[in-house]
Amino acid sequence: MYLLLKNHDYHFELQNICRLFLPQEKIVIADSDEGLSGLIVDTVLEKAAETCLTCRVRLDDFDEVLTDCVPNDHPLWRDECELCLCTLLYRLLVRLLGFEQTWGIVTGVRPVKLLRRLVAEQGEEAAFAWMRDRLLVSEEKLSLCGKTLENENRLLALSKPESFSLYVSIPFCPTRCDYCSFVSQTVTRAAKLIPEYVQLLAQELAHTATLARELGLRLETVYFGGGTPTTLTAEQLQFLTDTVAQEFDLSTVREYTVEAGRPDTVTEEKLRVLKEAGVSRISINPQTLCDEVLQVIGRRHTVQQFYDAFDMARRCGHDNINTDLIAGLPNDTYDGFSRTLDGILSLSPESVTVHTLSMKRASNLSLQKRADYRIADEAVRMVAQTAVRLPENGYQPYYLYRQSRTVGNQENVGWAKAGHESLYNVYIMDETHTILGCGAGAVTKLKRPGTDYLERIFNYKFPYEYNSGLDEMLRRKNYIREFYNEVKG
Repeated sequence: MYLLLKNHDYHFELQNICRLFLPQEKIVIADSDEGLSGLIVDTVLEKAAETCLTCRVRLDDFDEVLTDCVPNDHPLWRDECELCLCTLLYRLLVRLLGFEQTWGIVTGVRPVKLLRRLVAEQGEEAAFAWMRDRLLVSEEKLSLCGKTLENENRLLALSKPESFSLYVSIPFCPTRCDYCSFVSQTVTRAAKLIPEYVQLLAQELAHTATLARELGLRLETVYFGGGTPTTLTAEQLQFLTDTVAQEFDLSTVREYTVEAGRPDTVTEEKLRVLKEAGVSRISINPQTLCDEVLQVIGRRHTVQQFYDAFDMARRCGHDNINTDLIAGLPNDTYDGFSRTLDGILSLSPESVTVHTLSMKRASNLSLQKRADYRIADEAVRMVAQTAVRLPENGYQPYYLYRQSRTVGNQENVGWAKAGHESLYNVYIMDETHTILGCGAGAVTKLKRPGTDYLERIFNYKFPYEYNSGLDEMLRRKNYIREFYNEVKG
């Protein structure tokens, strides 16, 4: 498809509106429609006594135009013009394709954070009305957003100006799932890197802890993510959890999470190491309880292995377990997803995170052109089912985010029983406080208290880069001291 811009540069948001409806389409920015064929979107901004905005969409026999006007003295003229053009394009694509989007023209990752800001600026009633009337969000999604906001606010209140969370990256997996685009390495390819990686990671953790102590920061949550942290041996896990315990003050920690996401990496020995280390929350993720779908998406484990791992975790004393599910997986159906949900609810995990399949450009599903958006309606029904059945079983939404190129343009929601919400998930999504990241691919996010201002420090992405570049990463980390000294003034 072709996107024409005249007298404006709102290409980013207009492209995002197009992707809501046509996520697989290549979007070409063009100066003229001469010689073009196919879907053409023509947008024009003309400024005279007032600013006139025009959007025209053409495809075969469809050729329609919508217009709107913005006063030249509007206090947020540029933003208002962009919003109006996006709305015009959205309405024309609805006419062309015959369906609406439940999130309207919302394209950002953090709709709950947006709603929180609007409530603070306008009050609750006006904020909800703006989301409904200007952003065209459906009542269903607005209600979900409001409930999530209410639960998040209670958790956000626990964070203080000196608070921080620790993220520990273990970028290794037994195999790479076909929907995944994370920079993680399969064990078969990266086994020789792991022993050195673990030793260097311990050094980075120690250096980071020294800075945190020196600056008087308060550790709220610890999160081992990846990749799959339980890809490591029990001995390696114990070495790293011992390092965290020795270097950081864990007396203030409210939550300590380790992802045990792949059931085929879970052993009783590893589970006992985590329990003895004080890990208070783990995640064991089936994504689906259909063996055929597991094989299609490249997860080399069975449904039974998930059940065995979950039971093993319970027997080892883990009383806060999360399970991840994905709606819209290839070869899955609404009935199959319903059976998966039945199986999960029968286990009564403390939290269930429901993702919608995102066709990330670097994933095998996209690279091998196995993306299938024809199941979009099925994915919408799958997600809608979770919004009914999970609350019926005692779960409430506590964090929510969105990704581009999701099947059916749905969202990802964390559902939890009362008292079992993941604080780290809320803090990272809201960008509440500083996150100190250690390991390959980790990003340190320094939050200036009382503002939305963030600065980022990036670690090397790949394990082989990390193993050869520790000195440089420690040098970068020293900026944490400079940042907080400036904050303290």
